[in-house]
Amino acid sequence: MTSVEFRKIQKTIPDNPGIYKYFDAGNELIYVGKARSLRKRVSSYFTKTFTGYKTHELVKRISKIEFVIVGSEQDALLLENSLIKEFQPKYNISLKDDKSYPYIVIKKEPFPRIFFTRRLIKDGSEYLGPFTSVKKVRELVEFIRNTIPLRTCSLNLSKTNIEKGKFKVCLEYHLGNCKGPCEGLQDVDNYNENLKQVRNILKGNLSEVVNYFKREIKSAVENLAYEKAAILKKKIEFLENYQASSVVVNPRFGNADVFSIVKENQIAYINYLMVRSGTIVQSHTIRAEAKLEETEQEILELCIQNMRTTFNSDAKEIIVPVIITPCQPDVMITVPRSGDKKKLLDLSFKNAGYYIEEIKNKDRLKLGIKNSTSFETLEQLQKDLQLSSLPVHIECFDNSNFQGSYPVSAMVCFKNGEPSKADYRHFNIKTVVGINDFASMKETVFRRYKRLTEEGKDYPQLVIIDGGKGQLSSASEAIRELGLEGKMTLVGLAKNEEEIFFTGDRDSLKLPFNSQSLKFIRKIRDEVHRFGITFHRKKRSAGTFKNELEDIRGIGKATADMLLKEFKSIKNIRNKTIEELALVIGHSKASTVLGYFRDKS
Repeated sequence: MTSVEFRKIQKTIPDNPGIYKYFDAGNELIYVGKARSLRKRVSSYFTKTFTGYKTHELVKRISKIEFVIVGSEQDALLLENSLIKEFQPKYNISLKDDKSYPYIVIKKEPFPRIFFTRRLIKDGSEYLGPFTSVKKVRELVEFIRNTIPLRTCSLNLSKTNIEKGKFKVCLEYHLGNCKGPCEGLQDVDNYNENLKQVRNILKGNLSEVVNYFKREIKSAVENLAYEKAAILKKKIEFLENYQASSVVVNPRFGNADVFSIVKENQIAYINYLMVRSGTIVQSHTIRAEAKLEETEQEILELCIQNMRTTFNSDAKEIIVPVIITPCQPDVMITVPRSGDKKKLLDLSFKNAGYYIEEIKNKDRLKLGIKNSTSFETLEQLQKDLQLSSLPVHIECFDNSNFQGSYPVSAMVCFKNGEPSKADYRHFNIKTVVGINDFASMKETVFRRYKRLTEEGKDYPQLVIIDGGKGQLSSASEAIRELGLEGKMTLVGLAKNEEEIFFTGDRDSLKLPFNSQSLKFIRKIRDEVHRFGITFHRKKRSAGTFKNELEDIRGIGKATADMLLKEFKSIKNIRNKTIEELALVIGHSKASTVLGYFRDKS
């Protein structure tokens, strides 16, 4: 949809809060967004100048626009989130969180058991969580078993079976870990009271559980059950020790969700701290890939809604580093400047930082990058070129021709910051007649990635085209025809100024002359030159090089060699007069040669 086409429908767009949906020519949903004013937001895509290539690509692909008007910004946020989850449009933020979370289940049965599970079964049971750590869940289950007396057996404790006396108490009863409901020694109401305390523990309300045990101690002492009172006292000590080992902000703090965001180029890392009764009960970090020019605010809004839904959070306060639209009208958004809340936010940022370092260390080990300098160089290149992922696989293309001979191309490959010579490739140009750098580049790039696609091999993260906008545009055209847009980043390297061009961008990127990234790019460029020139020399030595003059009917190899020896290049021959050529090869052949170039032009 062009700007002219959009202006025809602009006035029909409602000036209300809601969500907008962009469809491409194939009627596929490619983007979903929310807005306080649909007309202003949608109009900005067709009137604002965007700096990012992907935003240009999105606007070019828009063929149809649909709207849904809602009552408020909160409703728009919820609907946007729901549609992104359901349809996963190509240009929306992609959340990288494929982890399966553990739960603690309270089984739907007489005198319910409590145990750890990863499977959510719709059988009426109550699932508490999810939790971010399996280790943490196992510790919680063990802690509950040591604190709250509940049954662990799988007996069918129906009322009929208990009344018939089918069961006898086991060792757990004698150890004080179970009150013996199997023999009718514990009634349903008392068991449910214990379950209530389990829920308090899982929600971080340990003070409620301590108070419950204190009441039980008082009752035991009144009934002269001193042994029972001593056991309950130990359980209170156990609870207090457990609470001391947790991160406590302030017991009077209450409940809150804390979110921080660290953005590195197109990847954002969002940390979540779940604070309940002043204690951090959960911590989790996810990655989000920004597809367009989303702000930290936009990324946070989407991720907060997702994470609160995933972890079943009902906290009425959200602590964040920037102002965002609240996900519900009754939720308070806080951007702290000092105090306990600011300390919590700083702690969340620290957790996000640890996560990023852990990811980088794992990537380095997984990718087999032995040299830390190479890893740092790739990281810097990723940052300077704003790449979505670390460029551990880079390929660089260059065209070569010699005095009008049919052109050839070369490609070099760098993996983990080092040359991967087994992956170097030469290309004899097959479909291009004469000297045409643009068409030659398109053919080479097309053949290379068509082959990788057919063989099911991985694509590089970065492709460098040695040349300016023309060669880059030709290479991009080949990528589009193969349907590989978005699979890799293409950049063009201008030969003279060492400027870097991105597809669709008008202005170039100029890296500092002595920057680590530009030195590395120069190294790759010099390597592809060396490899291409070596290929030429081998072909010339083998006598397999044929120059363009030999394609002229009536001009043989000897005549062509005479002309090249005298005038040095095809370009010089093309610009000579018939008299100048006739002095070398005679008037008849001179006329034939100039006639060929005249017809070609």
